[in-house]
Amino acid sequence: MDLSLFGNAIVSGLLLGGFYAAVTVGVSISFGMLDIVNIAHPAFIVLGSYVAYIASAQLGIDPILASVIAIPAFYLLGVGIYWVYDVAFERRGDQSLQGLAFFFGLLFITEVALVLVFGVDYRLVSAPYIGPSLHLGALDLPLRLLVPCAVSLAMMGLLQLFLSRSFIGRAILAVAQDQLALRLMAADPRRIKRIAFGLSIATCSVAGAILIVIQPVEPSISRDYIGRVFAICVLGGMGSFPGTLVAAVTLGIVESLTSTFYGPSWSPAVAFGFLLLTLAVRPAGLFGR
Repeated sequence: MDLSLFGNAIVSGLLLGGFYAAVTVGVSISFGMLDIVNIAHPAFIVLGSYVAYIASAQLGIDPILASVIAIPAFYLLGVGIYWVYDVAFERRGDQSLQGLAFFFGLLFITEVALVLVFGVDYRLVSAPYIGPSLHLGALDLPLRLLVPCAVSLAMMGLLQLFLSRSFIGRAILAVAQDQLALRLMAADPRRIKRIAFGLSIATCSVAGAILIVIQPVEPSISRDYIGRVFAICVLGGMGSFPGTLVAAVTLGIVESLTSTFYGPSWSPAVAFGFLLLTLAVRPAGLFGR
């Protein structure tokens, strides 16, 4: 076995796992903590990619910086979506099939809107860190993966700090466990859920910029990530940020090794086979309780 090839595959998998963590952290909030199956989450990530593309191509703003600027707009979008979902489904108790159909509708509406505005051609951005690589001996660290991985870890760290240190953050963690106790602490569960869902959509802004830095995007590319994000969320343990990171890195390494030595067509099958094996041994996921 070529050790340098193996080492580079591991490094690429680690960096790819950082990207997977960024695209999954929002699902860990909505699905893992709020029990909302937002199947449209990857479509909002692609929307974030196009926002970064417009800022980069027309305004000359760095795509990742543009995504940070756009976070408040994505947060308000999430708050609005949750308000509609709450009024139309949750308050009436229709959270399962009809709620899932609602997010499927959002998925297709977002995709069709992007097709009408931007067409079906692939779009990409330019930035100083997209082309070069760092060389550590025989290992290559492409900056187009290293920078997104660092941004992803920073975003997850800030979210974890917010959830563990602030009153609203602790309320978000509590709303998934005992809403009655949360009411006794003078917090409205619906308001907390609205804030939490807004945060989950706000992460799509940064994740979208990271996505278009790593690869060109087109509107239907979101379908490639639906299975991955929910698989990582379940594998890591519902609502666990450390579990999400470990599961994302594990999946990234498995996909990278499989793609390097057996071809890219095998990587999804091996990755999801690994998921099924893990859940057979530990059904609650790596960090589930």
